[in-house]
Amino acid sequence: MVALQTEGLTKSYDGVNVVDGIDLVVPDRSVYGFLGPNGAGKTTTMKMLLGLIRPSAGSGTVLGMDITSASEDVRRRVGYLPQEPRFYPHMTARETLAFSAGFFFSGPASRVDARVEEMLELVGIADRADRPIKSFSGGEMQRLGIAQAQIHQPDLLILDEPAAALDPLGRRDVLEILGRLTERSTVFYSTHILEDVQRVSDHVCILKKGRVVAQGSIDEVLTGGADTSYWATIVGDAEAARARLLAQEWVSGVTVAEGGSRLVVSVTDTDAAEARLQRLLLADEALIVKEFKRSSIDLESVFVDLVEGESE
Repeated sequence: MVALQTEGLTKSYDGVNVVDGIDLVVPDRSVYGFLGPNGAGKTTTMKMLLGLIRPSAGSGTVLGMDITSASEDVRRRVGYLPQEPRFYPHMTARETLAFSAGFFFSGPASRVDARVEEMLELVGIADRADRPIKSFSGGEMQRLGIAQAQIHQPDLLILDEPAAALDPLGRRDVLEILGRLTERSTVFYSTHILEDVQRVSDHVCILKKGRVVAQGSIDEVLTGGADTSYWATIVGDAEAARARLLAQEWVSGVTVAEGGSRLVVSVTDTDAAEARLQRLLLADEALIVKEFKRSSIDLESVFVDLVEGESE
């Protein structure tokens, strides 16, 4: 199921494409990281999805609704956190959330109060709920912004750089909150902090000069569509182990390296490999497995290659 999709979405200013024909597919209930350097078109794309600005070309749907003709309906079911949220400084967090909830909820005040309390607990500021917002730190402001975006129980959250201005502890806390939000909502957020994306996201898109240069699950983007690799340091008959592994349909190749002391195994099915590869090696009593691990690829390296490399 798809929460958000675009086809050829474009925005031009003075004949220059700021967003240049992007095709996005955001799965339902995913945490989707939208990456790119400053000026790549991330915020412009988000504003088009929300109906705040109109596309110059292309189309898009959010929760099955057209972003141009049904933008009001889209906004009723989407929560949005801008890059720099603003609040009335004299109000408290509780007052702010109650004010926002009043636009969406009707009926007894107890219903609004219960929802406000739930959001304060979710983002971890219940103990500061009755302090004026002007006394809040940057991290507390971001938490309040996420609570406000989530107050009406949206099916999709669009968050613009939700952790950019925070210290490492503040970023960690915000990422934990994003993970909890997927119990009900899809989370689509922009960022340039790559280690955060690899920690919390299950899907990612990389934007360069308004164009998509990579998109898919984290594993797909990290490997660039190539097979995933594992390696094992062993003592024993490497060639026999190699032959046994190649008999598995999900193993695409096995290389014997370092004089027979290491096996490098390429697989087409990571689920099968995670469940069975190490067990296959350990099942041979004549083979000693001294070390076993999956080859790691850093998202920062992939990002730099795509964004700064000469080719796309």
